[in-house]
Amino acid sequence: MGGECIFQSSQPVNRYLQCHELVLYKYRNHAKNLLVIVIIDFRIRLPRLYSTLSALTSLDYVTTTGPSQPYGQQHLNEPLLDHREGQLFLTEAFKVILEEVLCKGTDVNEKVCEWREPEELATLLDLELREYGEQQHQLLQRVRDVAKYSVKTNHPRFFNQLFAGVDYHALTGRFLTEALNTSQYTYEVAPVFVLMEDEVLSKLRSLVGWAQGDGIFCPGGTMSNMYAMNLARYRAFPEVKLKGQWALPRLAVFTSQESHYSVMKAAAFQGIGTENVFKVNVDDRGCMITDDLSEKIELAKSQGAVPFLVHATSGTTVQGAFDPLEPIADICDRQGLWMHVDAAWGGSVLFSKEHRHLMRGVERWESGACSGIQLLECNFDLLKRCHSADATYLFQQDKFYDMSLDTGDKSIQCGRKVDCLKLWLMWKAVGSQGLEERVDRAFAHTRYLVEKMMKREGFQLIGKVAPVIKERMIKQGTMMVGYQPLGGRVNFFRMIVISPQLSYQDMTFFLDEIERLGNNL
Repeated sequence: MGGECIFQSSQPVNRYLQCHELVLYKYRNHAKNLLVIVIIDFRIRLPRLYSTLSALTSLDYVTTTGPSQPYGQQHLNEPLLDHREGQLFLTEAFKVILEEVLCKGTDVNEKVCEWREPEELATLLDLELREYGEQQHQLLQRVRDVAKYSVKTNHPRFFNQLFAGVDYHALTGRFLTEALNTSQYTYEVAPVFVLMEDEVLSKLRSLVGWAQGDGIFCPGGTMSNMYAMNLARYRAFPEVKLKGQWALPRLAVFTSQESHYSVMKAAAFQGIGTENVFKVNVDDRGCMITDDLSEKIELAKSQGAVPFLVHATSGTTVQGAFDPLEPIADICDRQGLWMHVDAAWGGSVLFSKEHRHLMRGVERWESGACSGIQLLECNFDLLKRCHSADATYLFQQDKFYDMSLDTGDKSIQCGRKVDCLKLWLMWKAVGSQGLEERVDRAFAHTRYLVEKMMKREGFQLIGKVAPVIKERMIKQGTMMVGYQPLGGRVNFFRMIVISPQLSYQDMTFFLDEIERLGNNL
């Protein structure tokens, strides 16, 4: 062990736990009614003393002597980590996660959040990082605190964002992904997930109506939209990869006023410039007006810009509007433009026989983003040609297996986390029919909520009512729903009904709670 323990006591000592550099002792002394547990830590040559409840008894005191070496030096021929200790911690931590996040966090009788002001929360969490590590019981308390004071996005009354709710099969996939801790760039380090991603992409392409094509999982819709812009530019001007922006003319992108802000970010990030993103007018439902699209294209040309991309949306962020894809595709065909469809929000309608008409014409896009998945039509090598850097330490050309299975060079990232498992496992669990049911259920909840709102007298919020109601619901923890203005309209609540946990009862609660929270305004 690298040290010697001397116990000065008249009572027998019982050593009952030994774990590499840590030795824990307990001692029974009937004359005292204290619990004193001594952990002798040979890493730092100091005993650690803890006094808590009465029940067990105590050591009088312990000293350590001996030639202990500083932490790490005596372990060059041994693993630095103790797997037994780590696995015990993981087991206990998972119990906390299961109870606090997945049991209490989905209980409608529990709060959505335990609101604290930033200064108080920082103190409660004890965020400071120190020189020496903490004991396991302290770390478990950290886990409990993180769970307690985090927003319970799995809660049935969390209506705030699109990631509301929990699917236990998908969550299992995420746990497994983190435990395996691989990177999805080569078949040799991620054989299961390379094949799995290919299968999921193939199935999604069939929903679109393509027999073949390419694709990649991305860390969110924003990255998918950035991929699309880069690919569209590369197809129109492949020399950009070698020569850069200086070799290109002024380029023009077209998107609706209600499109996601990632379009502007992509234009800025890729050097195209936000002033070269032409915003197309929308109708009352938030859908792109195609006549105005044609006018904006001509306007850009008259200013000396070269149009190369039309960015349509299926399911806008605020109104959930679906741009008319067929007439947009007609315009793109005539003008020779790349048509991308951001369906990160609305692409799920492709699972529904009742609602897939909202994306009629989808098979005519060049690329599309479906919930963080980038799909391309028939261009098997475009992703790779656009993004490859031929890293020889990863993508050797003399490997013993099919090199086409090394998909990492299609990505702008090097390390790429596995995202396909959670979707694959959920899809395996519920099938395409179960996914269709979830889509149809979300639409049913929307219709129900609208019908109930229309029947409530005076249920129209004005002025600064929405921010006050939002503050009250957060601090009371009863639910969470976002709000925002739109054009010339005042703030309104943006209700999300995507969670598979929701019922009509939750829709009614939402209306009742808004009414209760705003009753005296």
